[in-house]
Amino acid sequence: MLAETICSAVAAAGLGIAAVTAYRRRFLAAARIAAYSLVPLGLVLTGAVEWAVDTAFSPSAWVGFGLLGGAWLLFAATRVTERRRAAKAAPPAAEPAPRGGAVAPGATAPSLGSGGETRGRPRRKETAEDDFSDIEAILKKHGI
Repeated sequence: MLAETICSAVAAAGLGIAAVTAYRRRFLAAARIAAYSLVPLGLVLTGAVEWAVDTAFSPSAWVGFGLLGGAWLLFAATRVTERRRAAKAAPPAAEPAPRGGAVAPGATAPSLGSGGETRGRPRRKETAEDDFSDIEAILKKHGI
């Protein structure tokens, strides 16, 4: 009975705040406040509040919640154990693909290519000096 009275008072107060908000011409906010304030009243009228109060003060309900929690823990523990066993029994992973990128499963050795090198000119080794030459060019361009 007390919970129903409190929920009704909260709903009435919320509707009053919504009316003041609507008076200030903030209709969207007023509608949102009215919607939130009608939720407790709806819960009271459907009987959900009475059910929740009866459940909260019932020892058998708490035993039931404890059993549900224990069952959930058992499910979680068996799942973790199952995954660990499957990871230990799994065959080793296949060898990684060549450096050039993805290769078709039925590809032959000549189709693999040389891994990204161009045929016309040989690849030159990059040095630390080459890395900084681009930066130097940008700095010179801006007069730094």
